[in-house]
Amino acid sequence: MISNLDYVTLQQLWWVLCSVVGALFLFLTFVQGGQTLLWQMAKKKTESAMIINSLGRKWELTFTTLVLFGGALFASFPKFYATSFGGAYWVWILILFTFVVQAVSYEYRKKPANVWGAKTYELFLFINGSVGILLIGAAVGTFYTGSNFSLNDMNQVTWEYTLGGVNLRGLEAAFSFFNLSLGLFLVFNARVLGALYLLNNLDLGAVAEMEKRLRKAVWTNFVCSLPFLLYVVVAILLMKGFHVDENGTVSMVTFKYFSNLLALPHLFVMLLGGLVLVILGVMSGAFKGGTKGIWSAGLGTVLVGLCVLCLPAFNSTAFYPSKFDLQSSLTIYNASSSQFTLATMTYVALAIPFVLAYIAYLWQQMDSRKLTTSDAMDHEAY
Repeated sequence: MISNLDYVTLQQLWWVLCSVVGALFLFLTFVQGGQTLLWQMAKKKTESAMIINSLGRKWELTFTTLVLFGGALFASFPKFYATSFGGAYWVWILILFTFVVQAVSYEYRKKPANVWGAKTYELFLFINGSVGILLIGAAVGTFYTGSNFSLNDMNQVTWEYTLGGVNLRGLEAAFSFFNLSLGLFLVFNARVLGALYLLNNLDLGAVAEMEKRLRKAVWTNFVCSLPFLLYVVVAILLMKGFHVDENGTVSMVTFKYFSNLLALPHLFVMLLGGLVLVILGVMSGAFKGGTKGIWSAGLGTVLVGLCVLCLPAFNSTAFYPSKFDLQSSLTIYNASSSQFTLATMTYVALAIPFVLAYIAYLWQQMDSRKLTTSDAMDHEAY
């Protein structure tokens, strides 16, 4: 059956698969969000131990999903991977650095020979949860705002943006208000998810005062995220987009992404449904004393993430546009691997449901009971 799929279908299928992994990563950033809440929520050593050990059980899932996302893009859309990493070098290096220090922090925070102290590694965790997620949002924002690169006939990338004679290698993405707004929305949304996850995972009977702080944090961070979300949504609906005609010529079209939503109504349903689910999760966690808001808000985040990642790629749109040279812009059709490679990868992808089922089983086993104070203090692993 897979061998009968045409090349275009395979290209579209793999963009969707990569987008699913990316959207799942956004849900798993509850770990990063929880890390940024540590110093605000934990007023006692026991509370700090509970938060760190709760998040420590899941941090590898976020890290692994990010690596899987990068690997899937490298295999299915190597031209995009090479252009982005080759041009926006410093953005991706800084993102990877924040995730490396996260891994180091969980490994060494409680080591007996830790001469820097636990607070130093907790600062690293905060940087991972704030700067790392902000930069990821800015990088995704370039799918809409474009980047300053050009490609020659050999597909060699040249980054055309300089500041004071210095090539910023993609860091200029952080100068775009749209990119920053998307990044800040992801930061605050991750903090909402982090608070909801801790409400679900911890034995709240032992930390009644911290429970109040967590519920307040759900609402406060949700409110903080709204201006950035509103700006991003309105900007997407009103901005010009990068249209690709049947000859592969790229041009600017007014209201392009709004037109994409009309042409692809399932993406509009994902966006609207995802936002509603996030709101329901927030209401449950902040006001109704619920502990399962993470699942509603998490699913909502995945749906919104899918819409954001798919909207600039389909309906004859360049998903990685060049502001400097429109014709260097990348689409899922000129940036993908060969038909043979995509077909072979699709056979391997048939194992994905089994992997997800195994992850769900492990998750259920780890969270079969709430994390208690004695668990955190007597078996403190991080």
